[in-house]
Amino acid sequence: MTLSLPTLSDFEAFQAWRADQSRWLPVALDIAHSHGLKTAAPHVFATGTNLVAGLGDELILKIFPPILRQQFVSERASLTQLQGRLSIPIPIILCEGERDGWPYLVITRLHGTVGSEIWPALPEDQKERVLGQIGATIAEVQRAPPGQLANIEPGWPRFISKQIEGCRARHTRLGLPPKFLDGFDDLLRDARALIPLDQPVILVGEYIPENFLLSRGGNGWHVAGLFDFGDVMTGFGEYDLLGPSAFMTAGMRRRVRSLLEGFGYSDAEINPAMKRRLMALLLLHRVSDPIRHIQIEGWQERAGDLVELQELLWPT
Repeated sequence: MTLSLPTLSDFEAFQAWRADQSRWLPVALDIAHSHGLKTAAPHVFATGTNLVAGLGDELILKIFPPILRQQFVSERASLTQLQGRLSIPIPIILCEGERDGWPYLVITRLHGTVGSEIWPALPEDQKERVLGQIGATIAEVQRAPPGQLANIEPGWPRFISKQIEGCRARHTRLGLPPKFLDGFDDLLRDARALIPLDQPVILVGEYIPENFLLSRGGNGWHVAGLFDFGDVMTGFGEYDLLGPSAFMTAGMRRRVRSLLEGFGYSDAEINPAMKRRLMALLLLHRVSDPIRHIQIEGWQERAGDLVELQELLWPT
């Protein structure tokens, strides 16, 4: 008998249902069996958004609820488009399908340690080295032609327009202090002039420690793999510098320089206009939440306004 997946009304209902793996793991294993895959010792990944189960040491089954079908489209198109174009591993799609309106992918499992487990304890020189590699990886991804990813909605111009429209209300709701909100009108006016709308490259959206793997070799730790392409879109390349800038560089000059040099920027390109663009993009990011994301101790007291905050985030 084929096991079924339910019809769920919204994302909250999906999260509640997903929390009990006994509801969905049997279906995942049934899907794996239908493709002739081994299912001994399955491992459930509790973090993330979708249903993800490891099938042994070599395979991952990723199941997307119908309300997140766009993530399936993005992941499949990204893995297809970037395959063979990067110097670090990404998953390979082995098979795909759909059960009860829930699309799924079976992909290869990458080897290494999730960055979030290693990053806090890395020596400073290793952090700088890894950030340089992340910057280089971002640039490498962005050199790949967008292909079908260029068709992902809403499209960069519409995305930026919508983000600008809701920016002040979003950050007011999230509790950003008034001294930073006071500069929003000037920053959003500048954003319209500073952020290019006609230079679309592939944007992963979240180059953060949870989304890459690290391995240790003779020269220390290095980036060993990149995964999770469910939020990929196309747009202006600097957008993808925001995850490392918020979560990893901690406003430390050498870390920032490593990231930006890895990305391909010279010292001359790290100028006030670039910092202003990054500050605007940070606040316009799809999941922007400075209070909870900026990893600089005491930044709310150390910066008096948005201009001082951008200098704190990207010192030169």
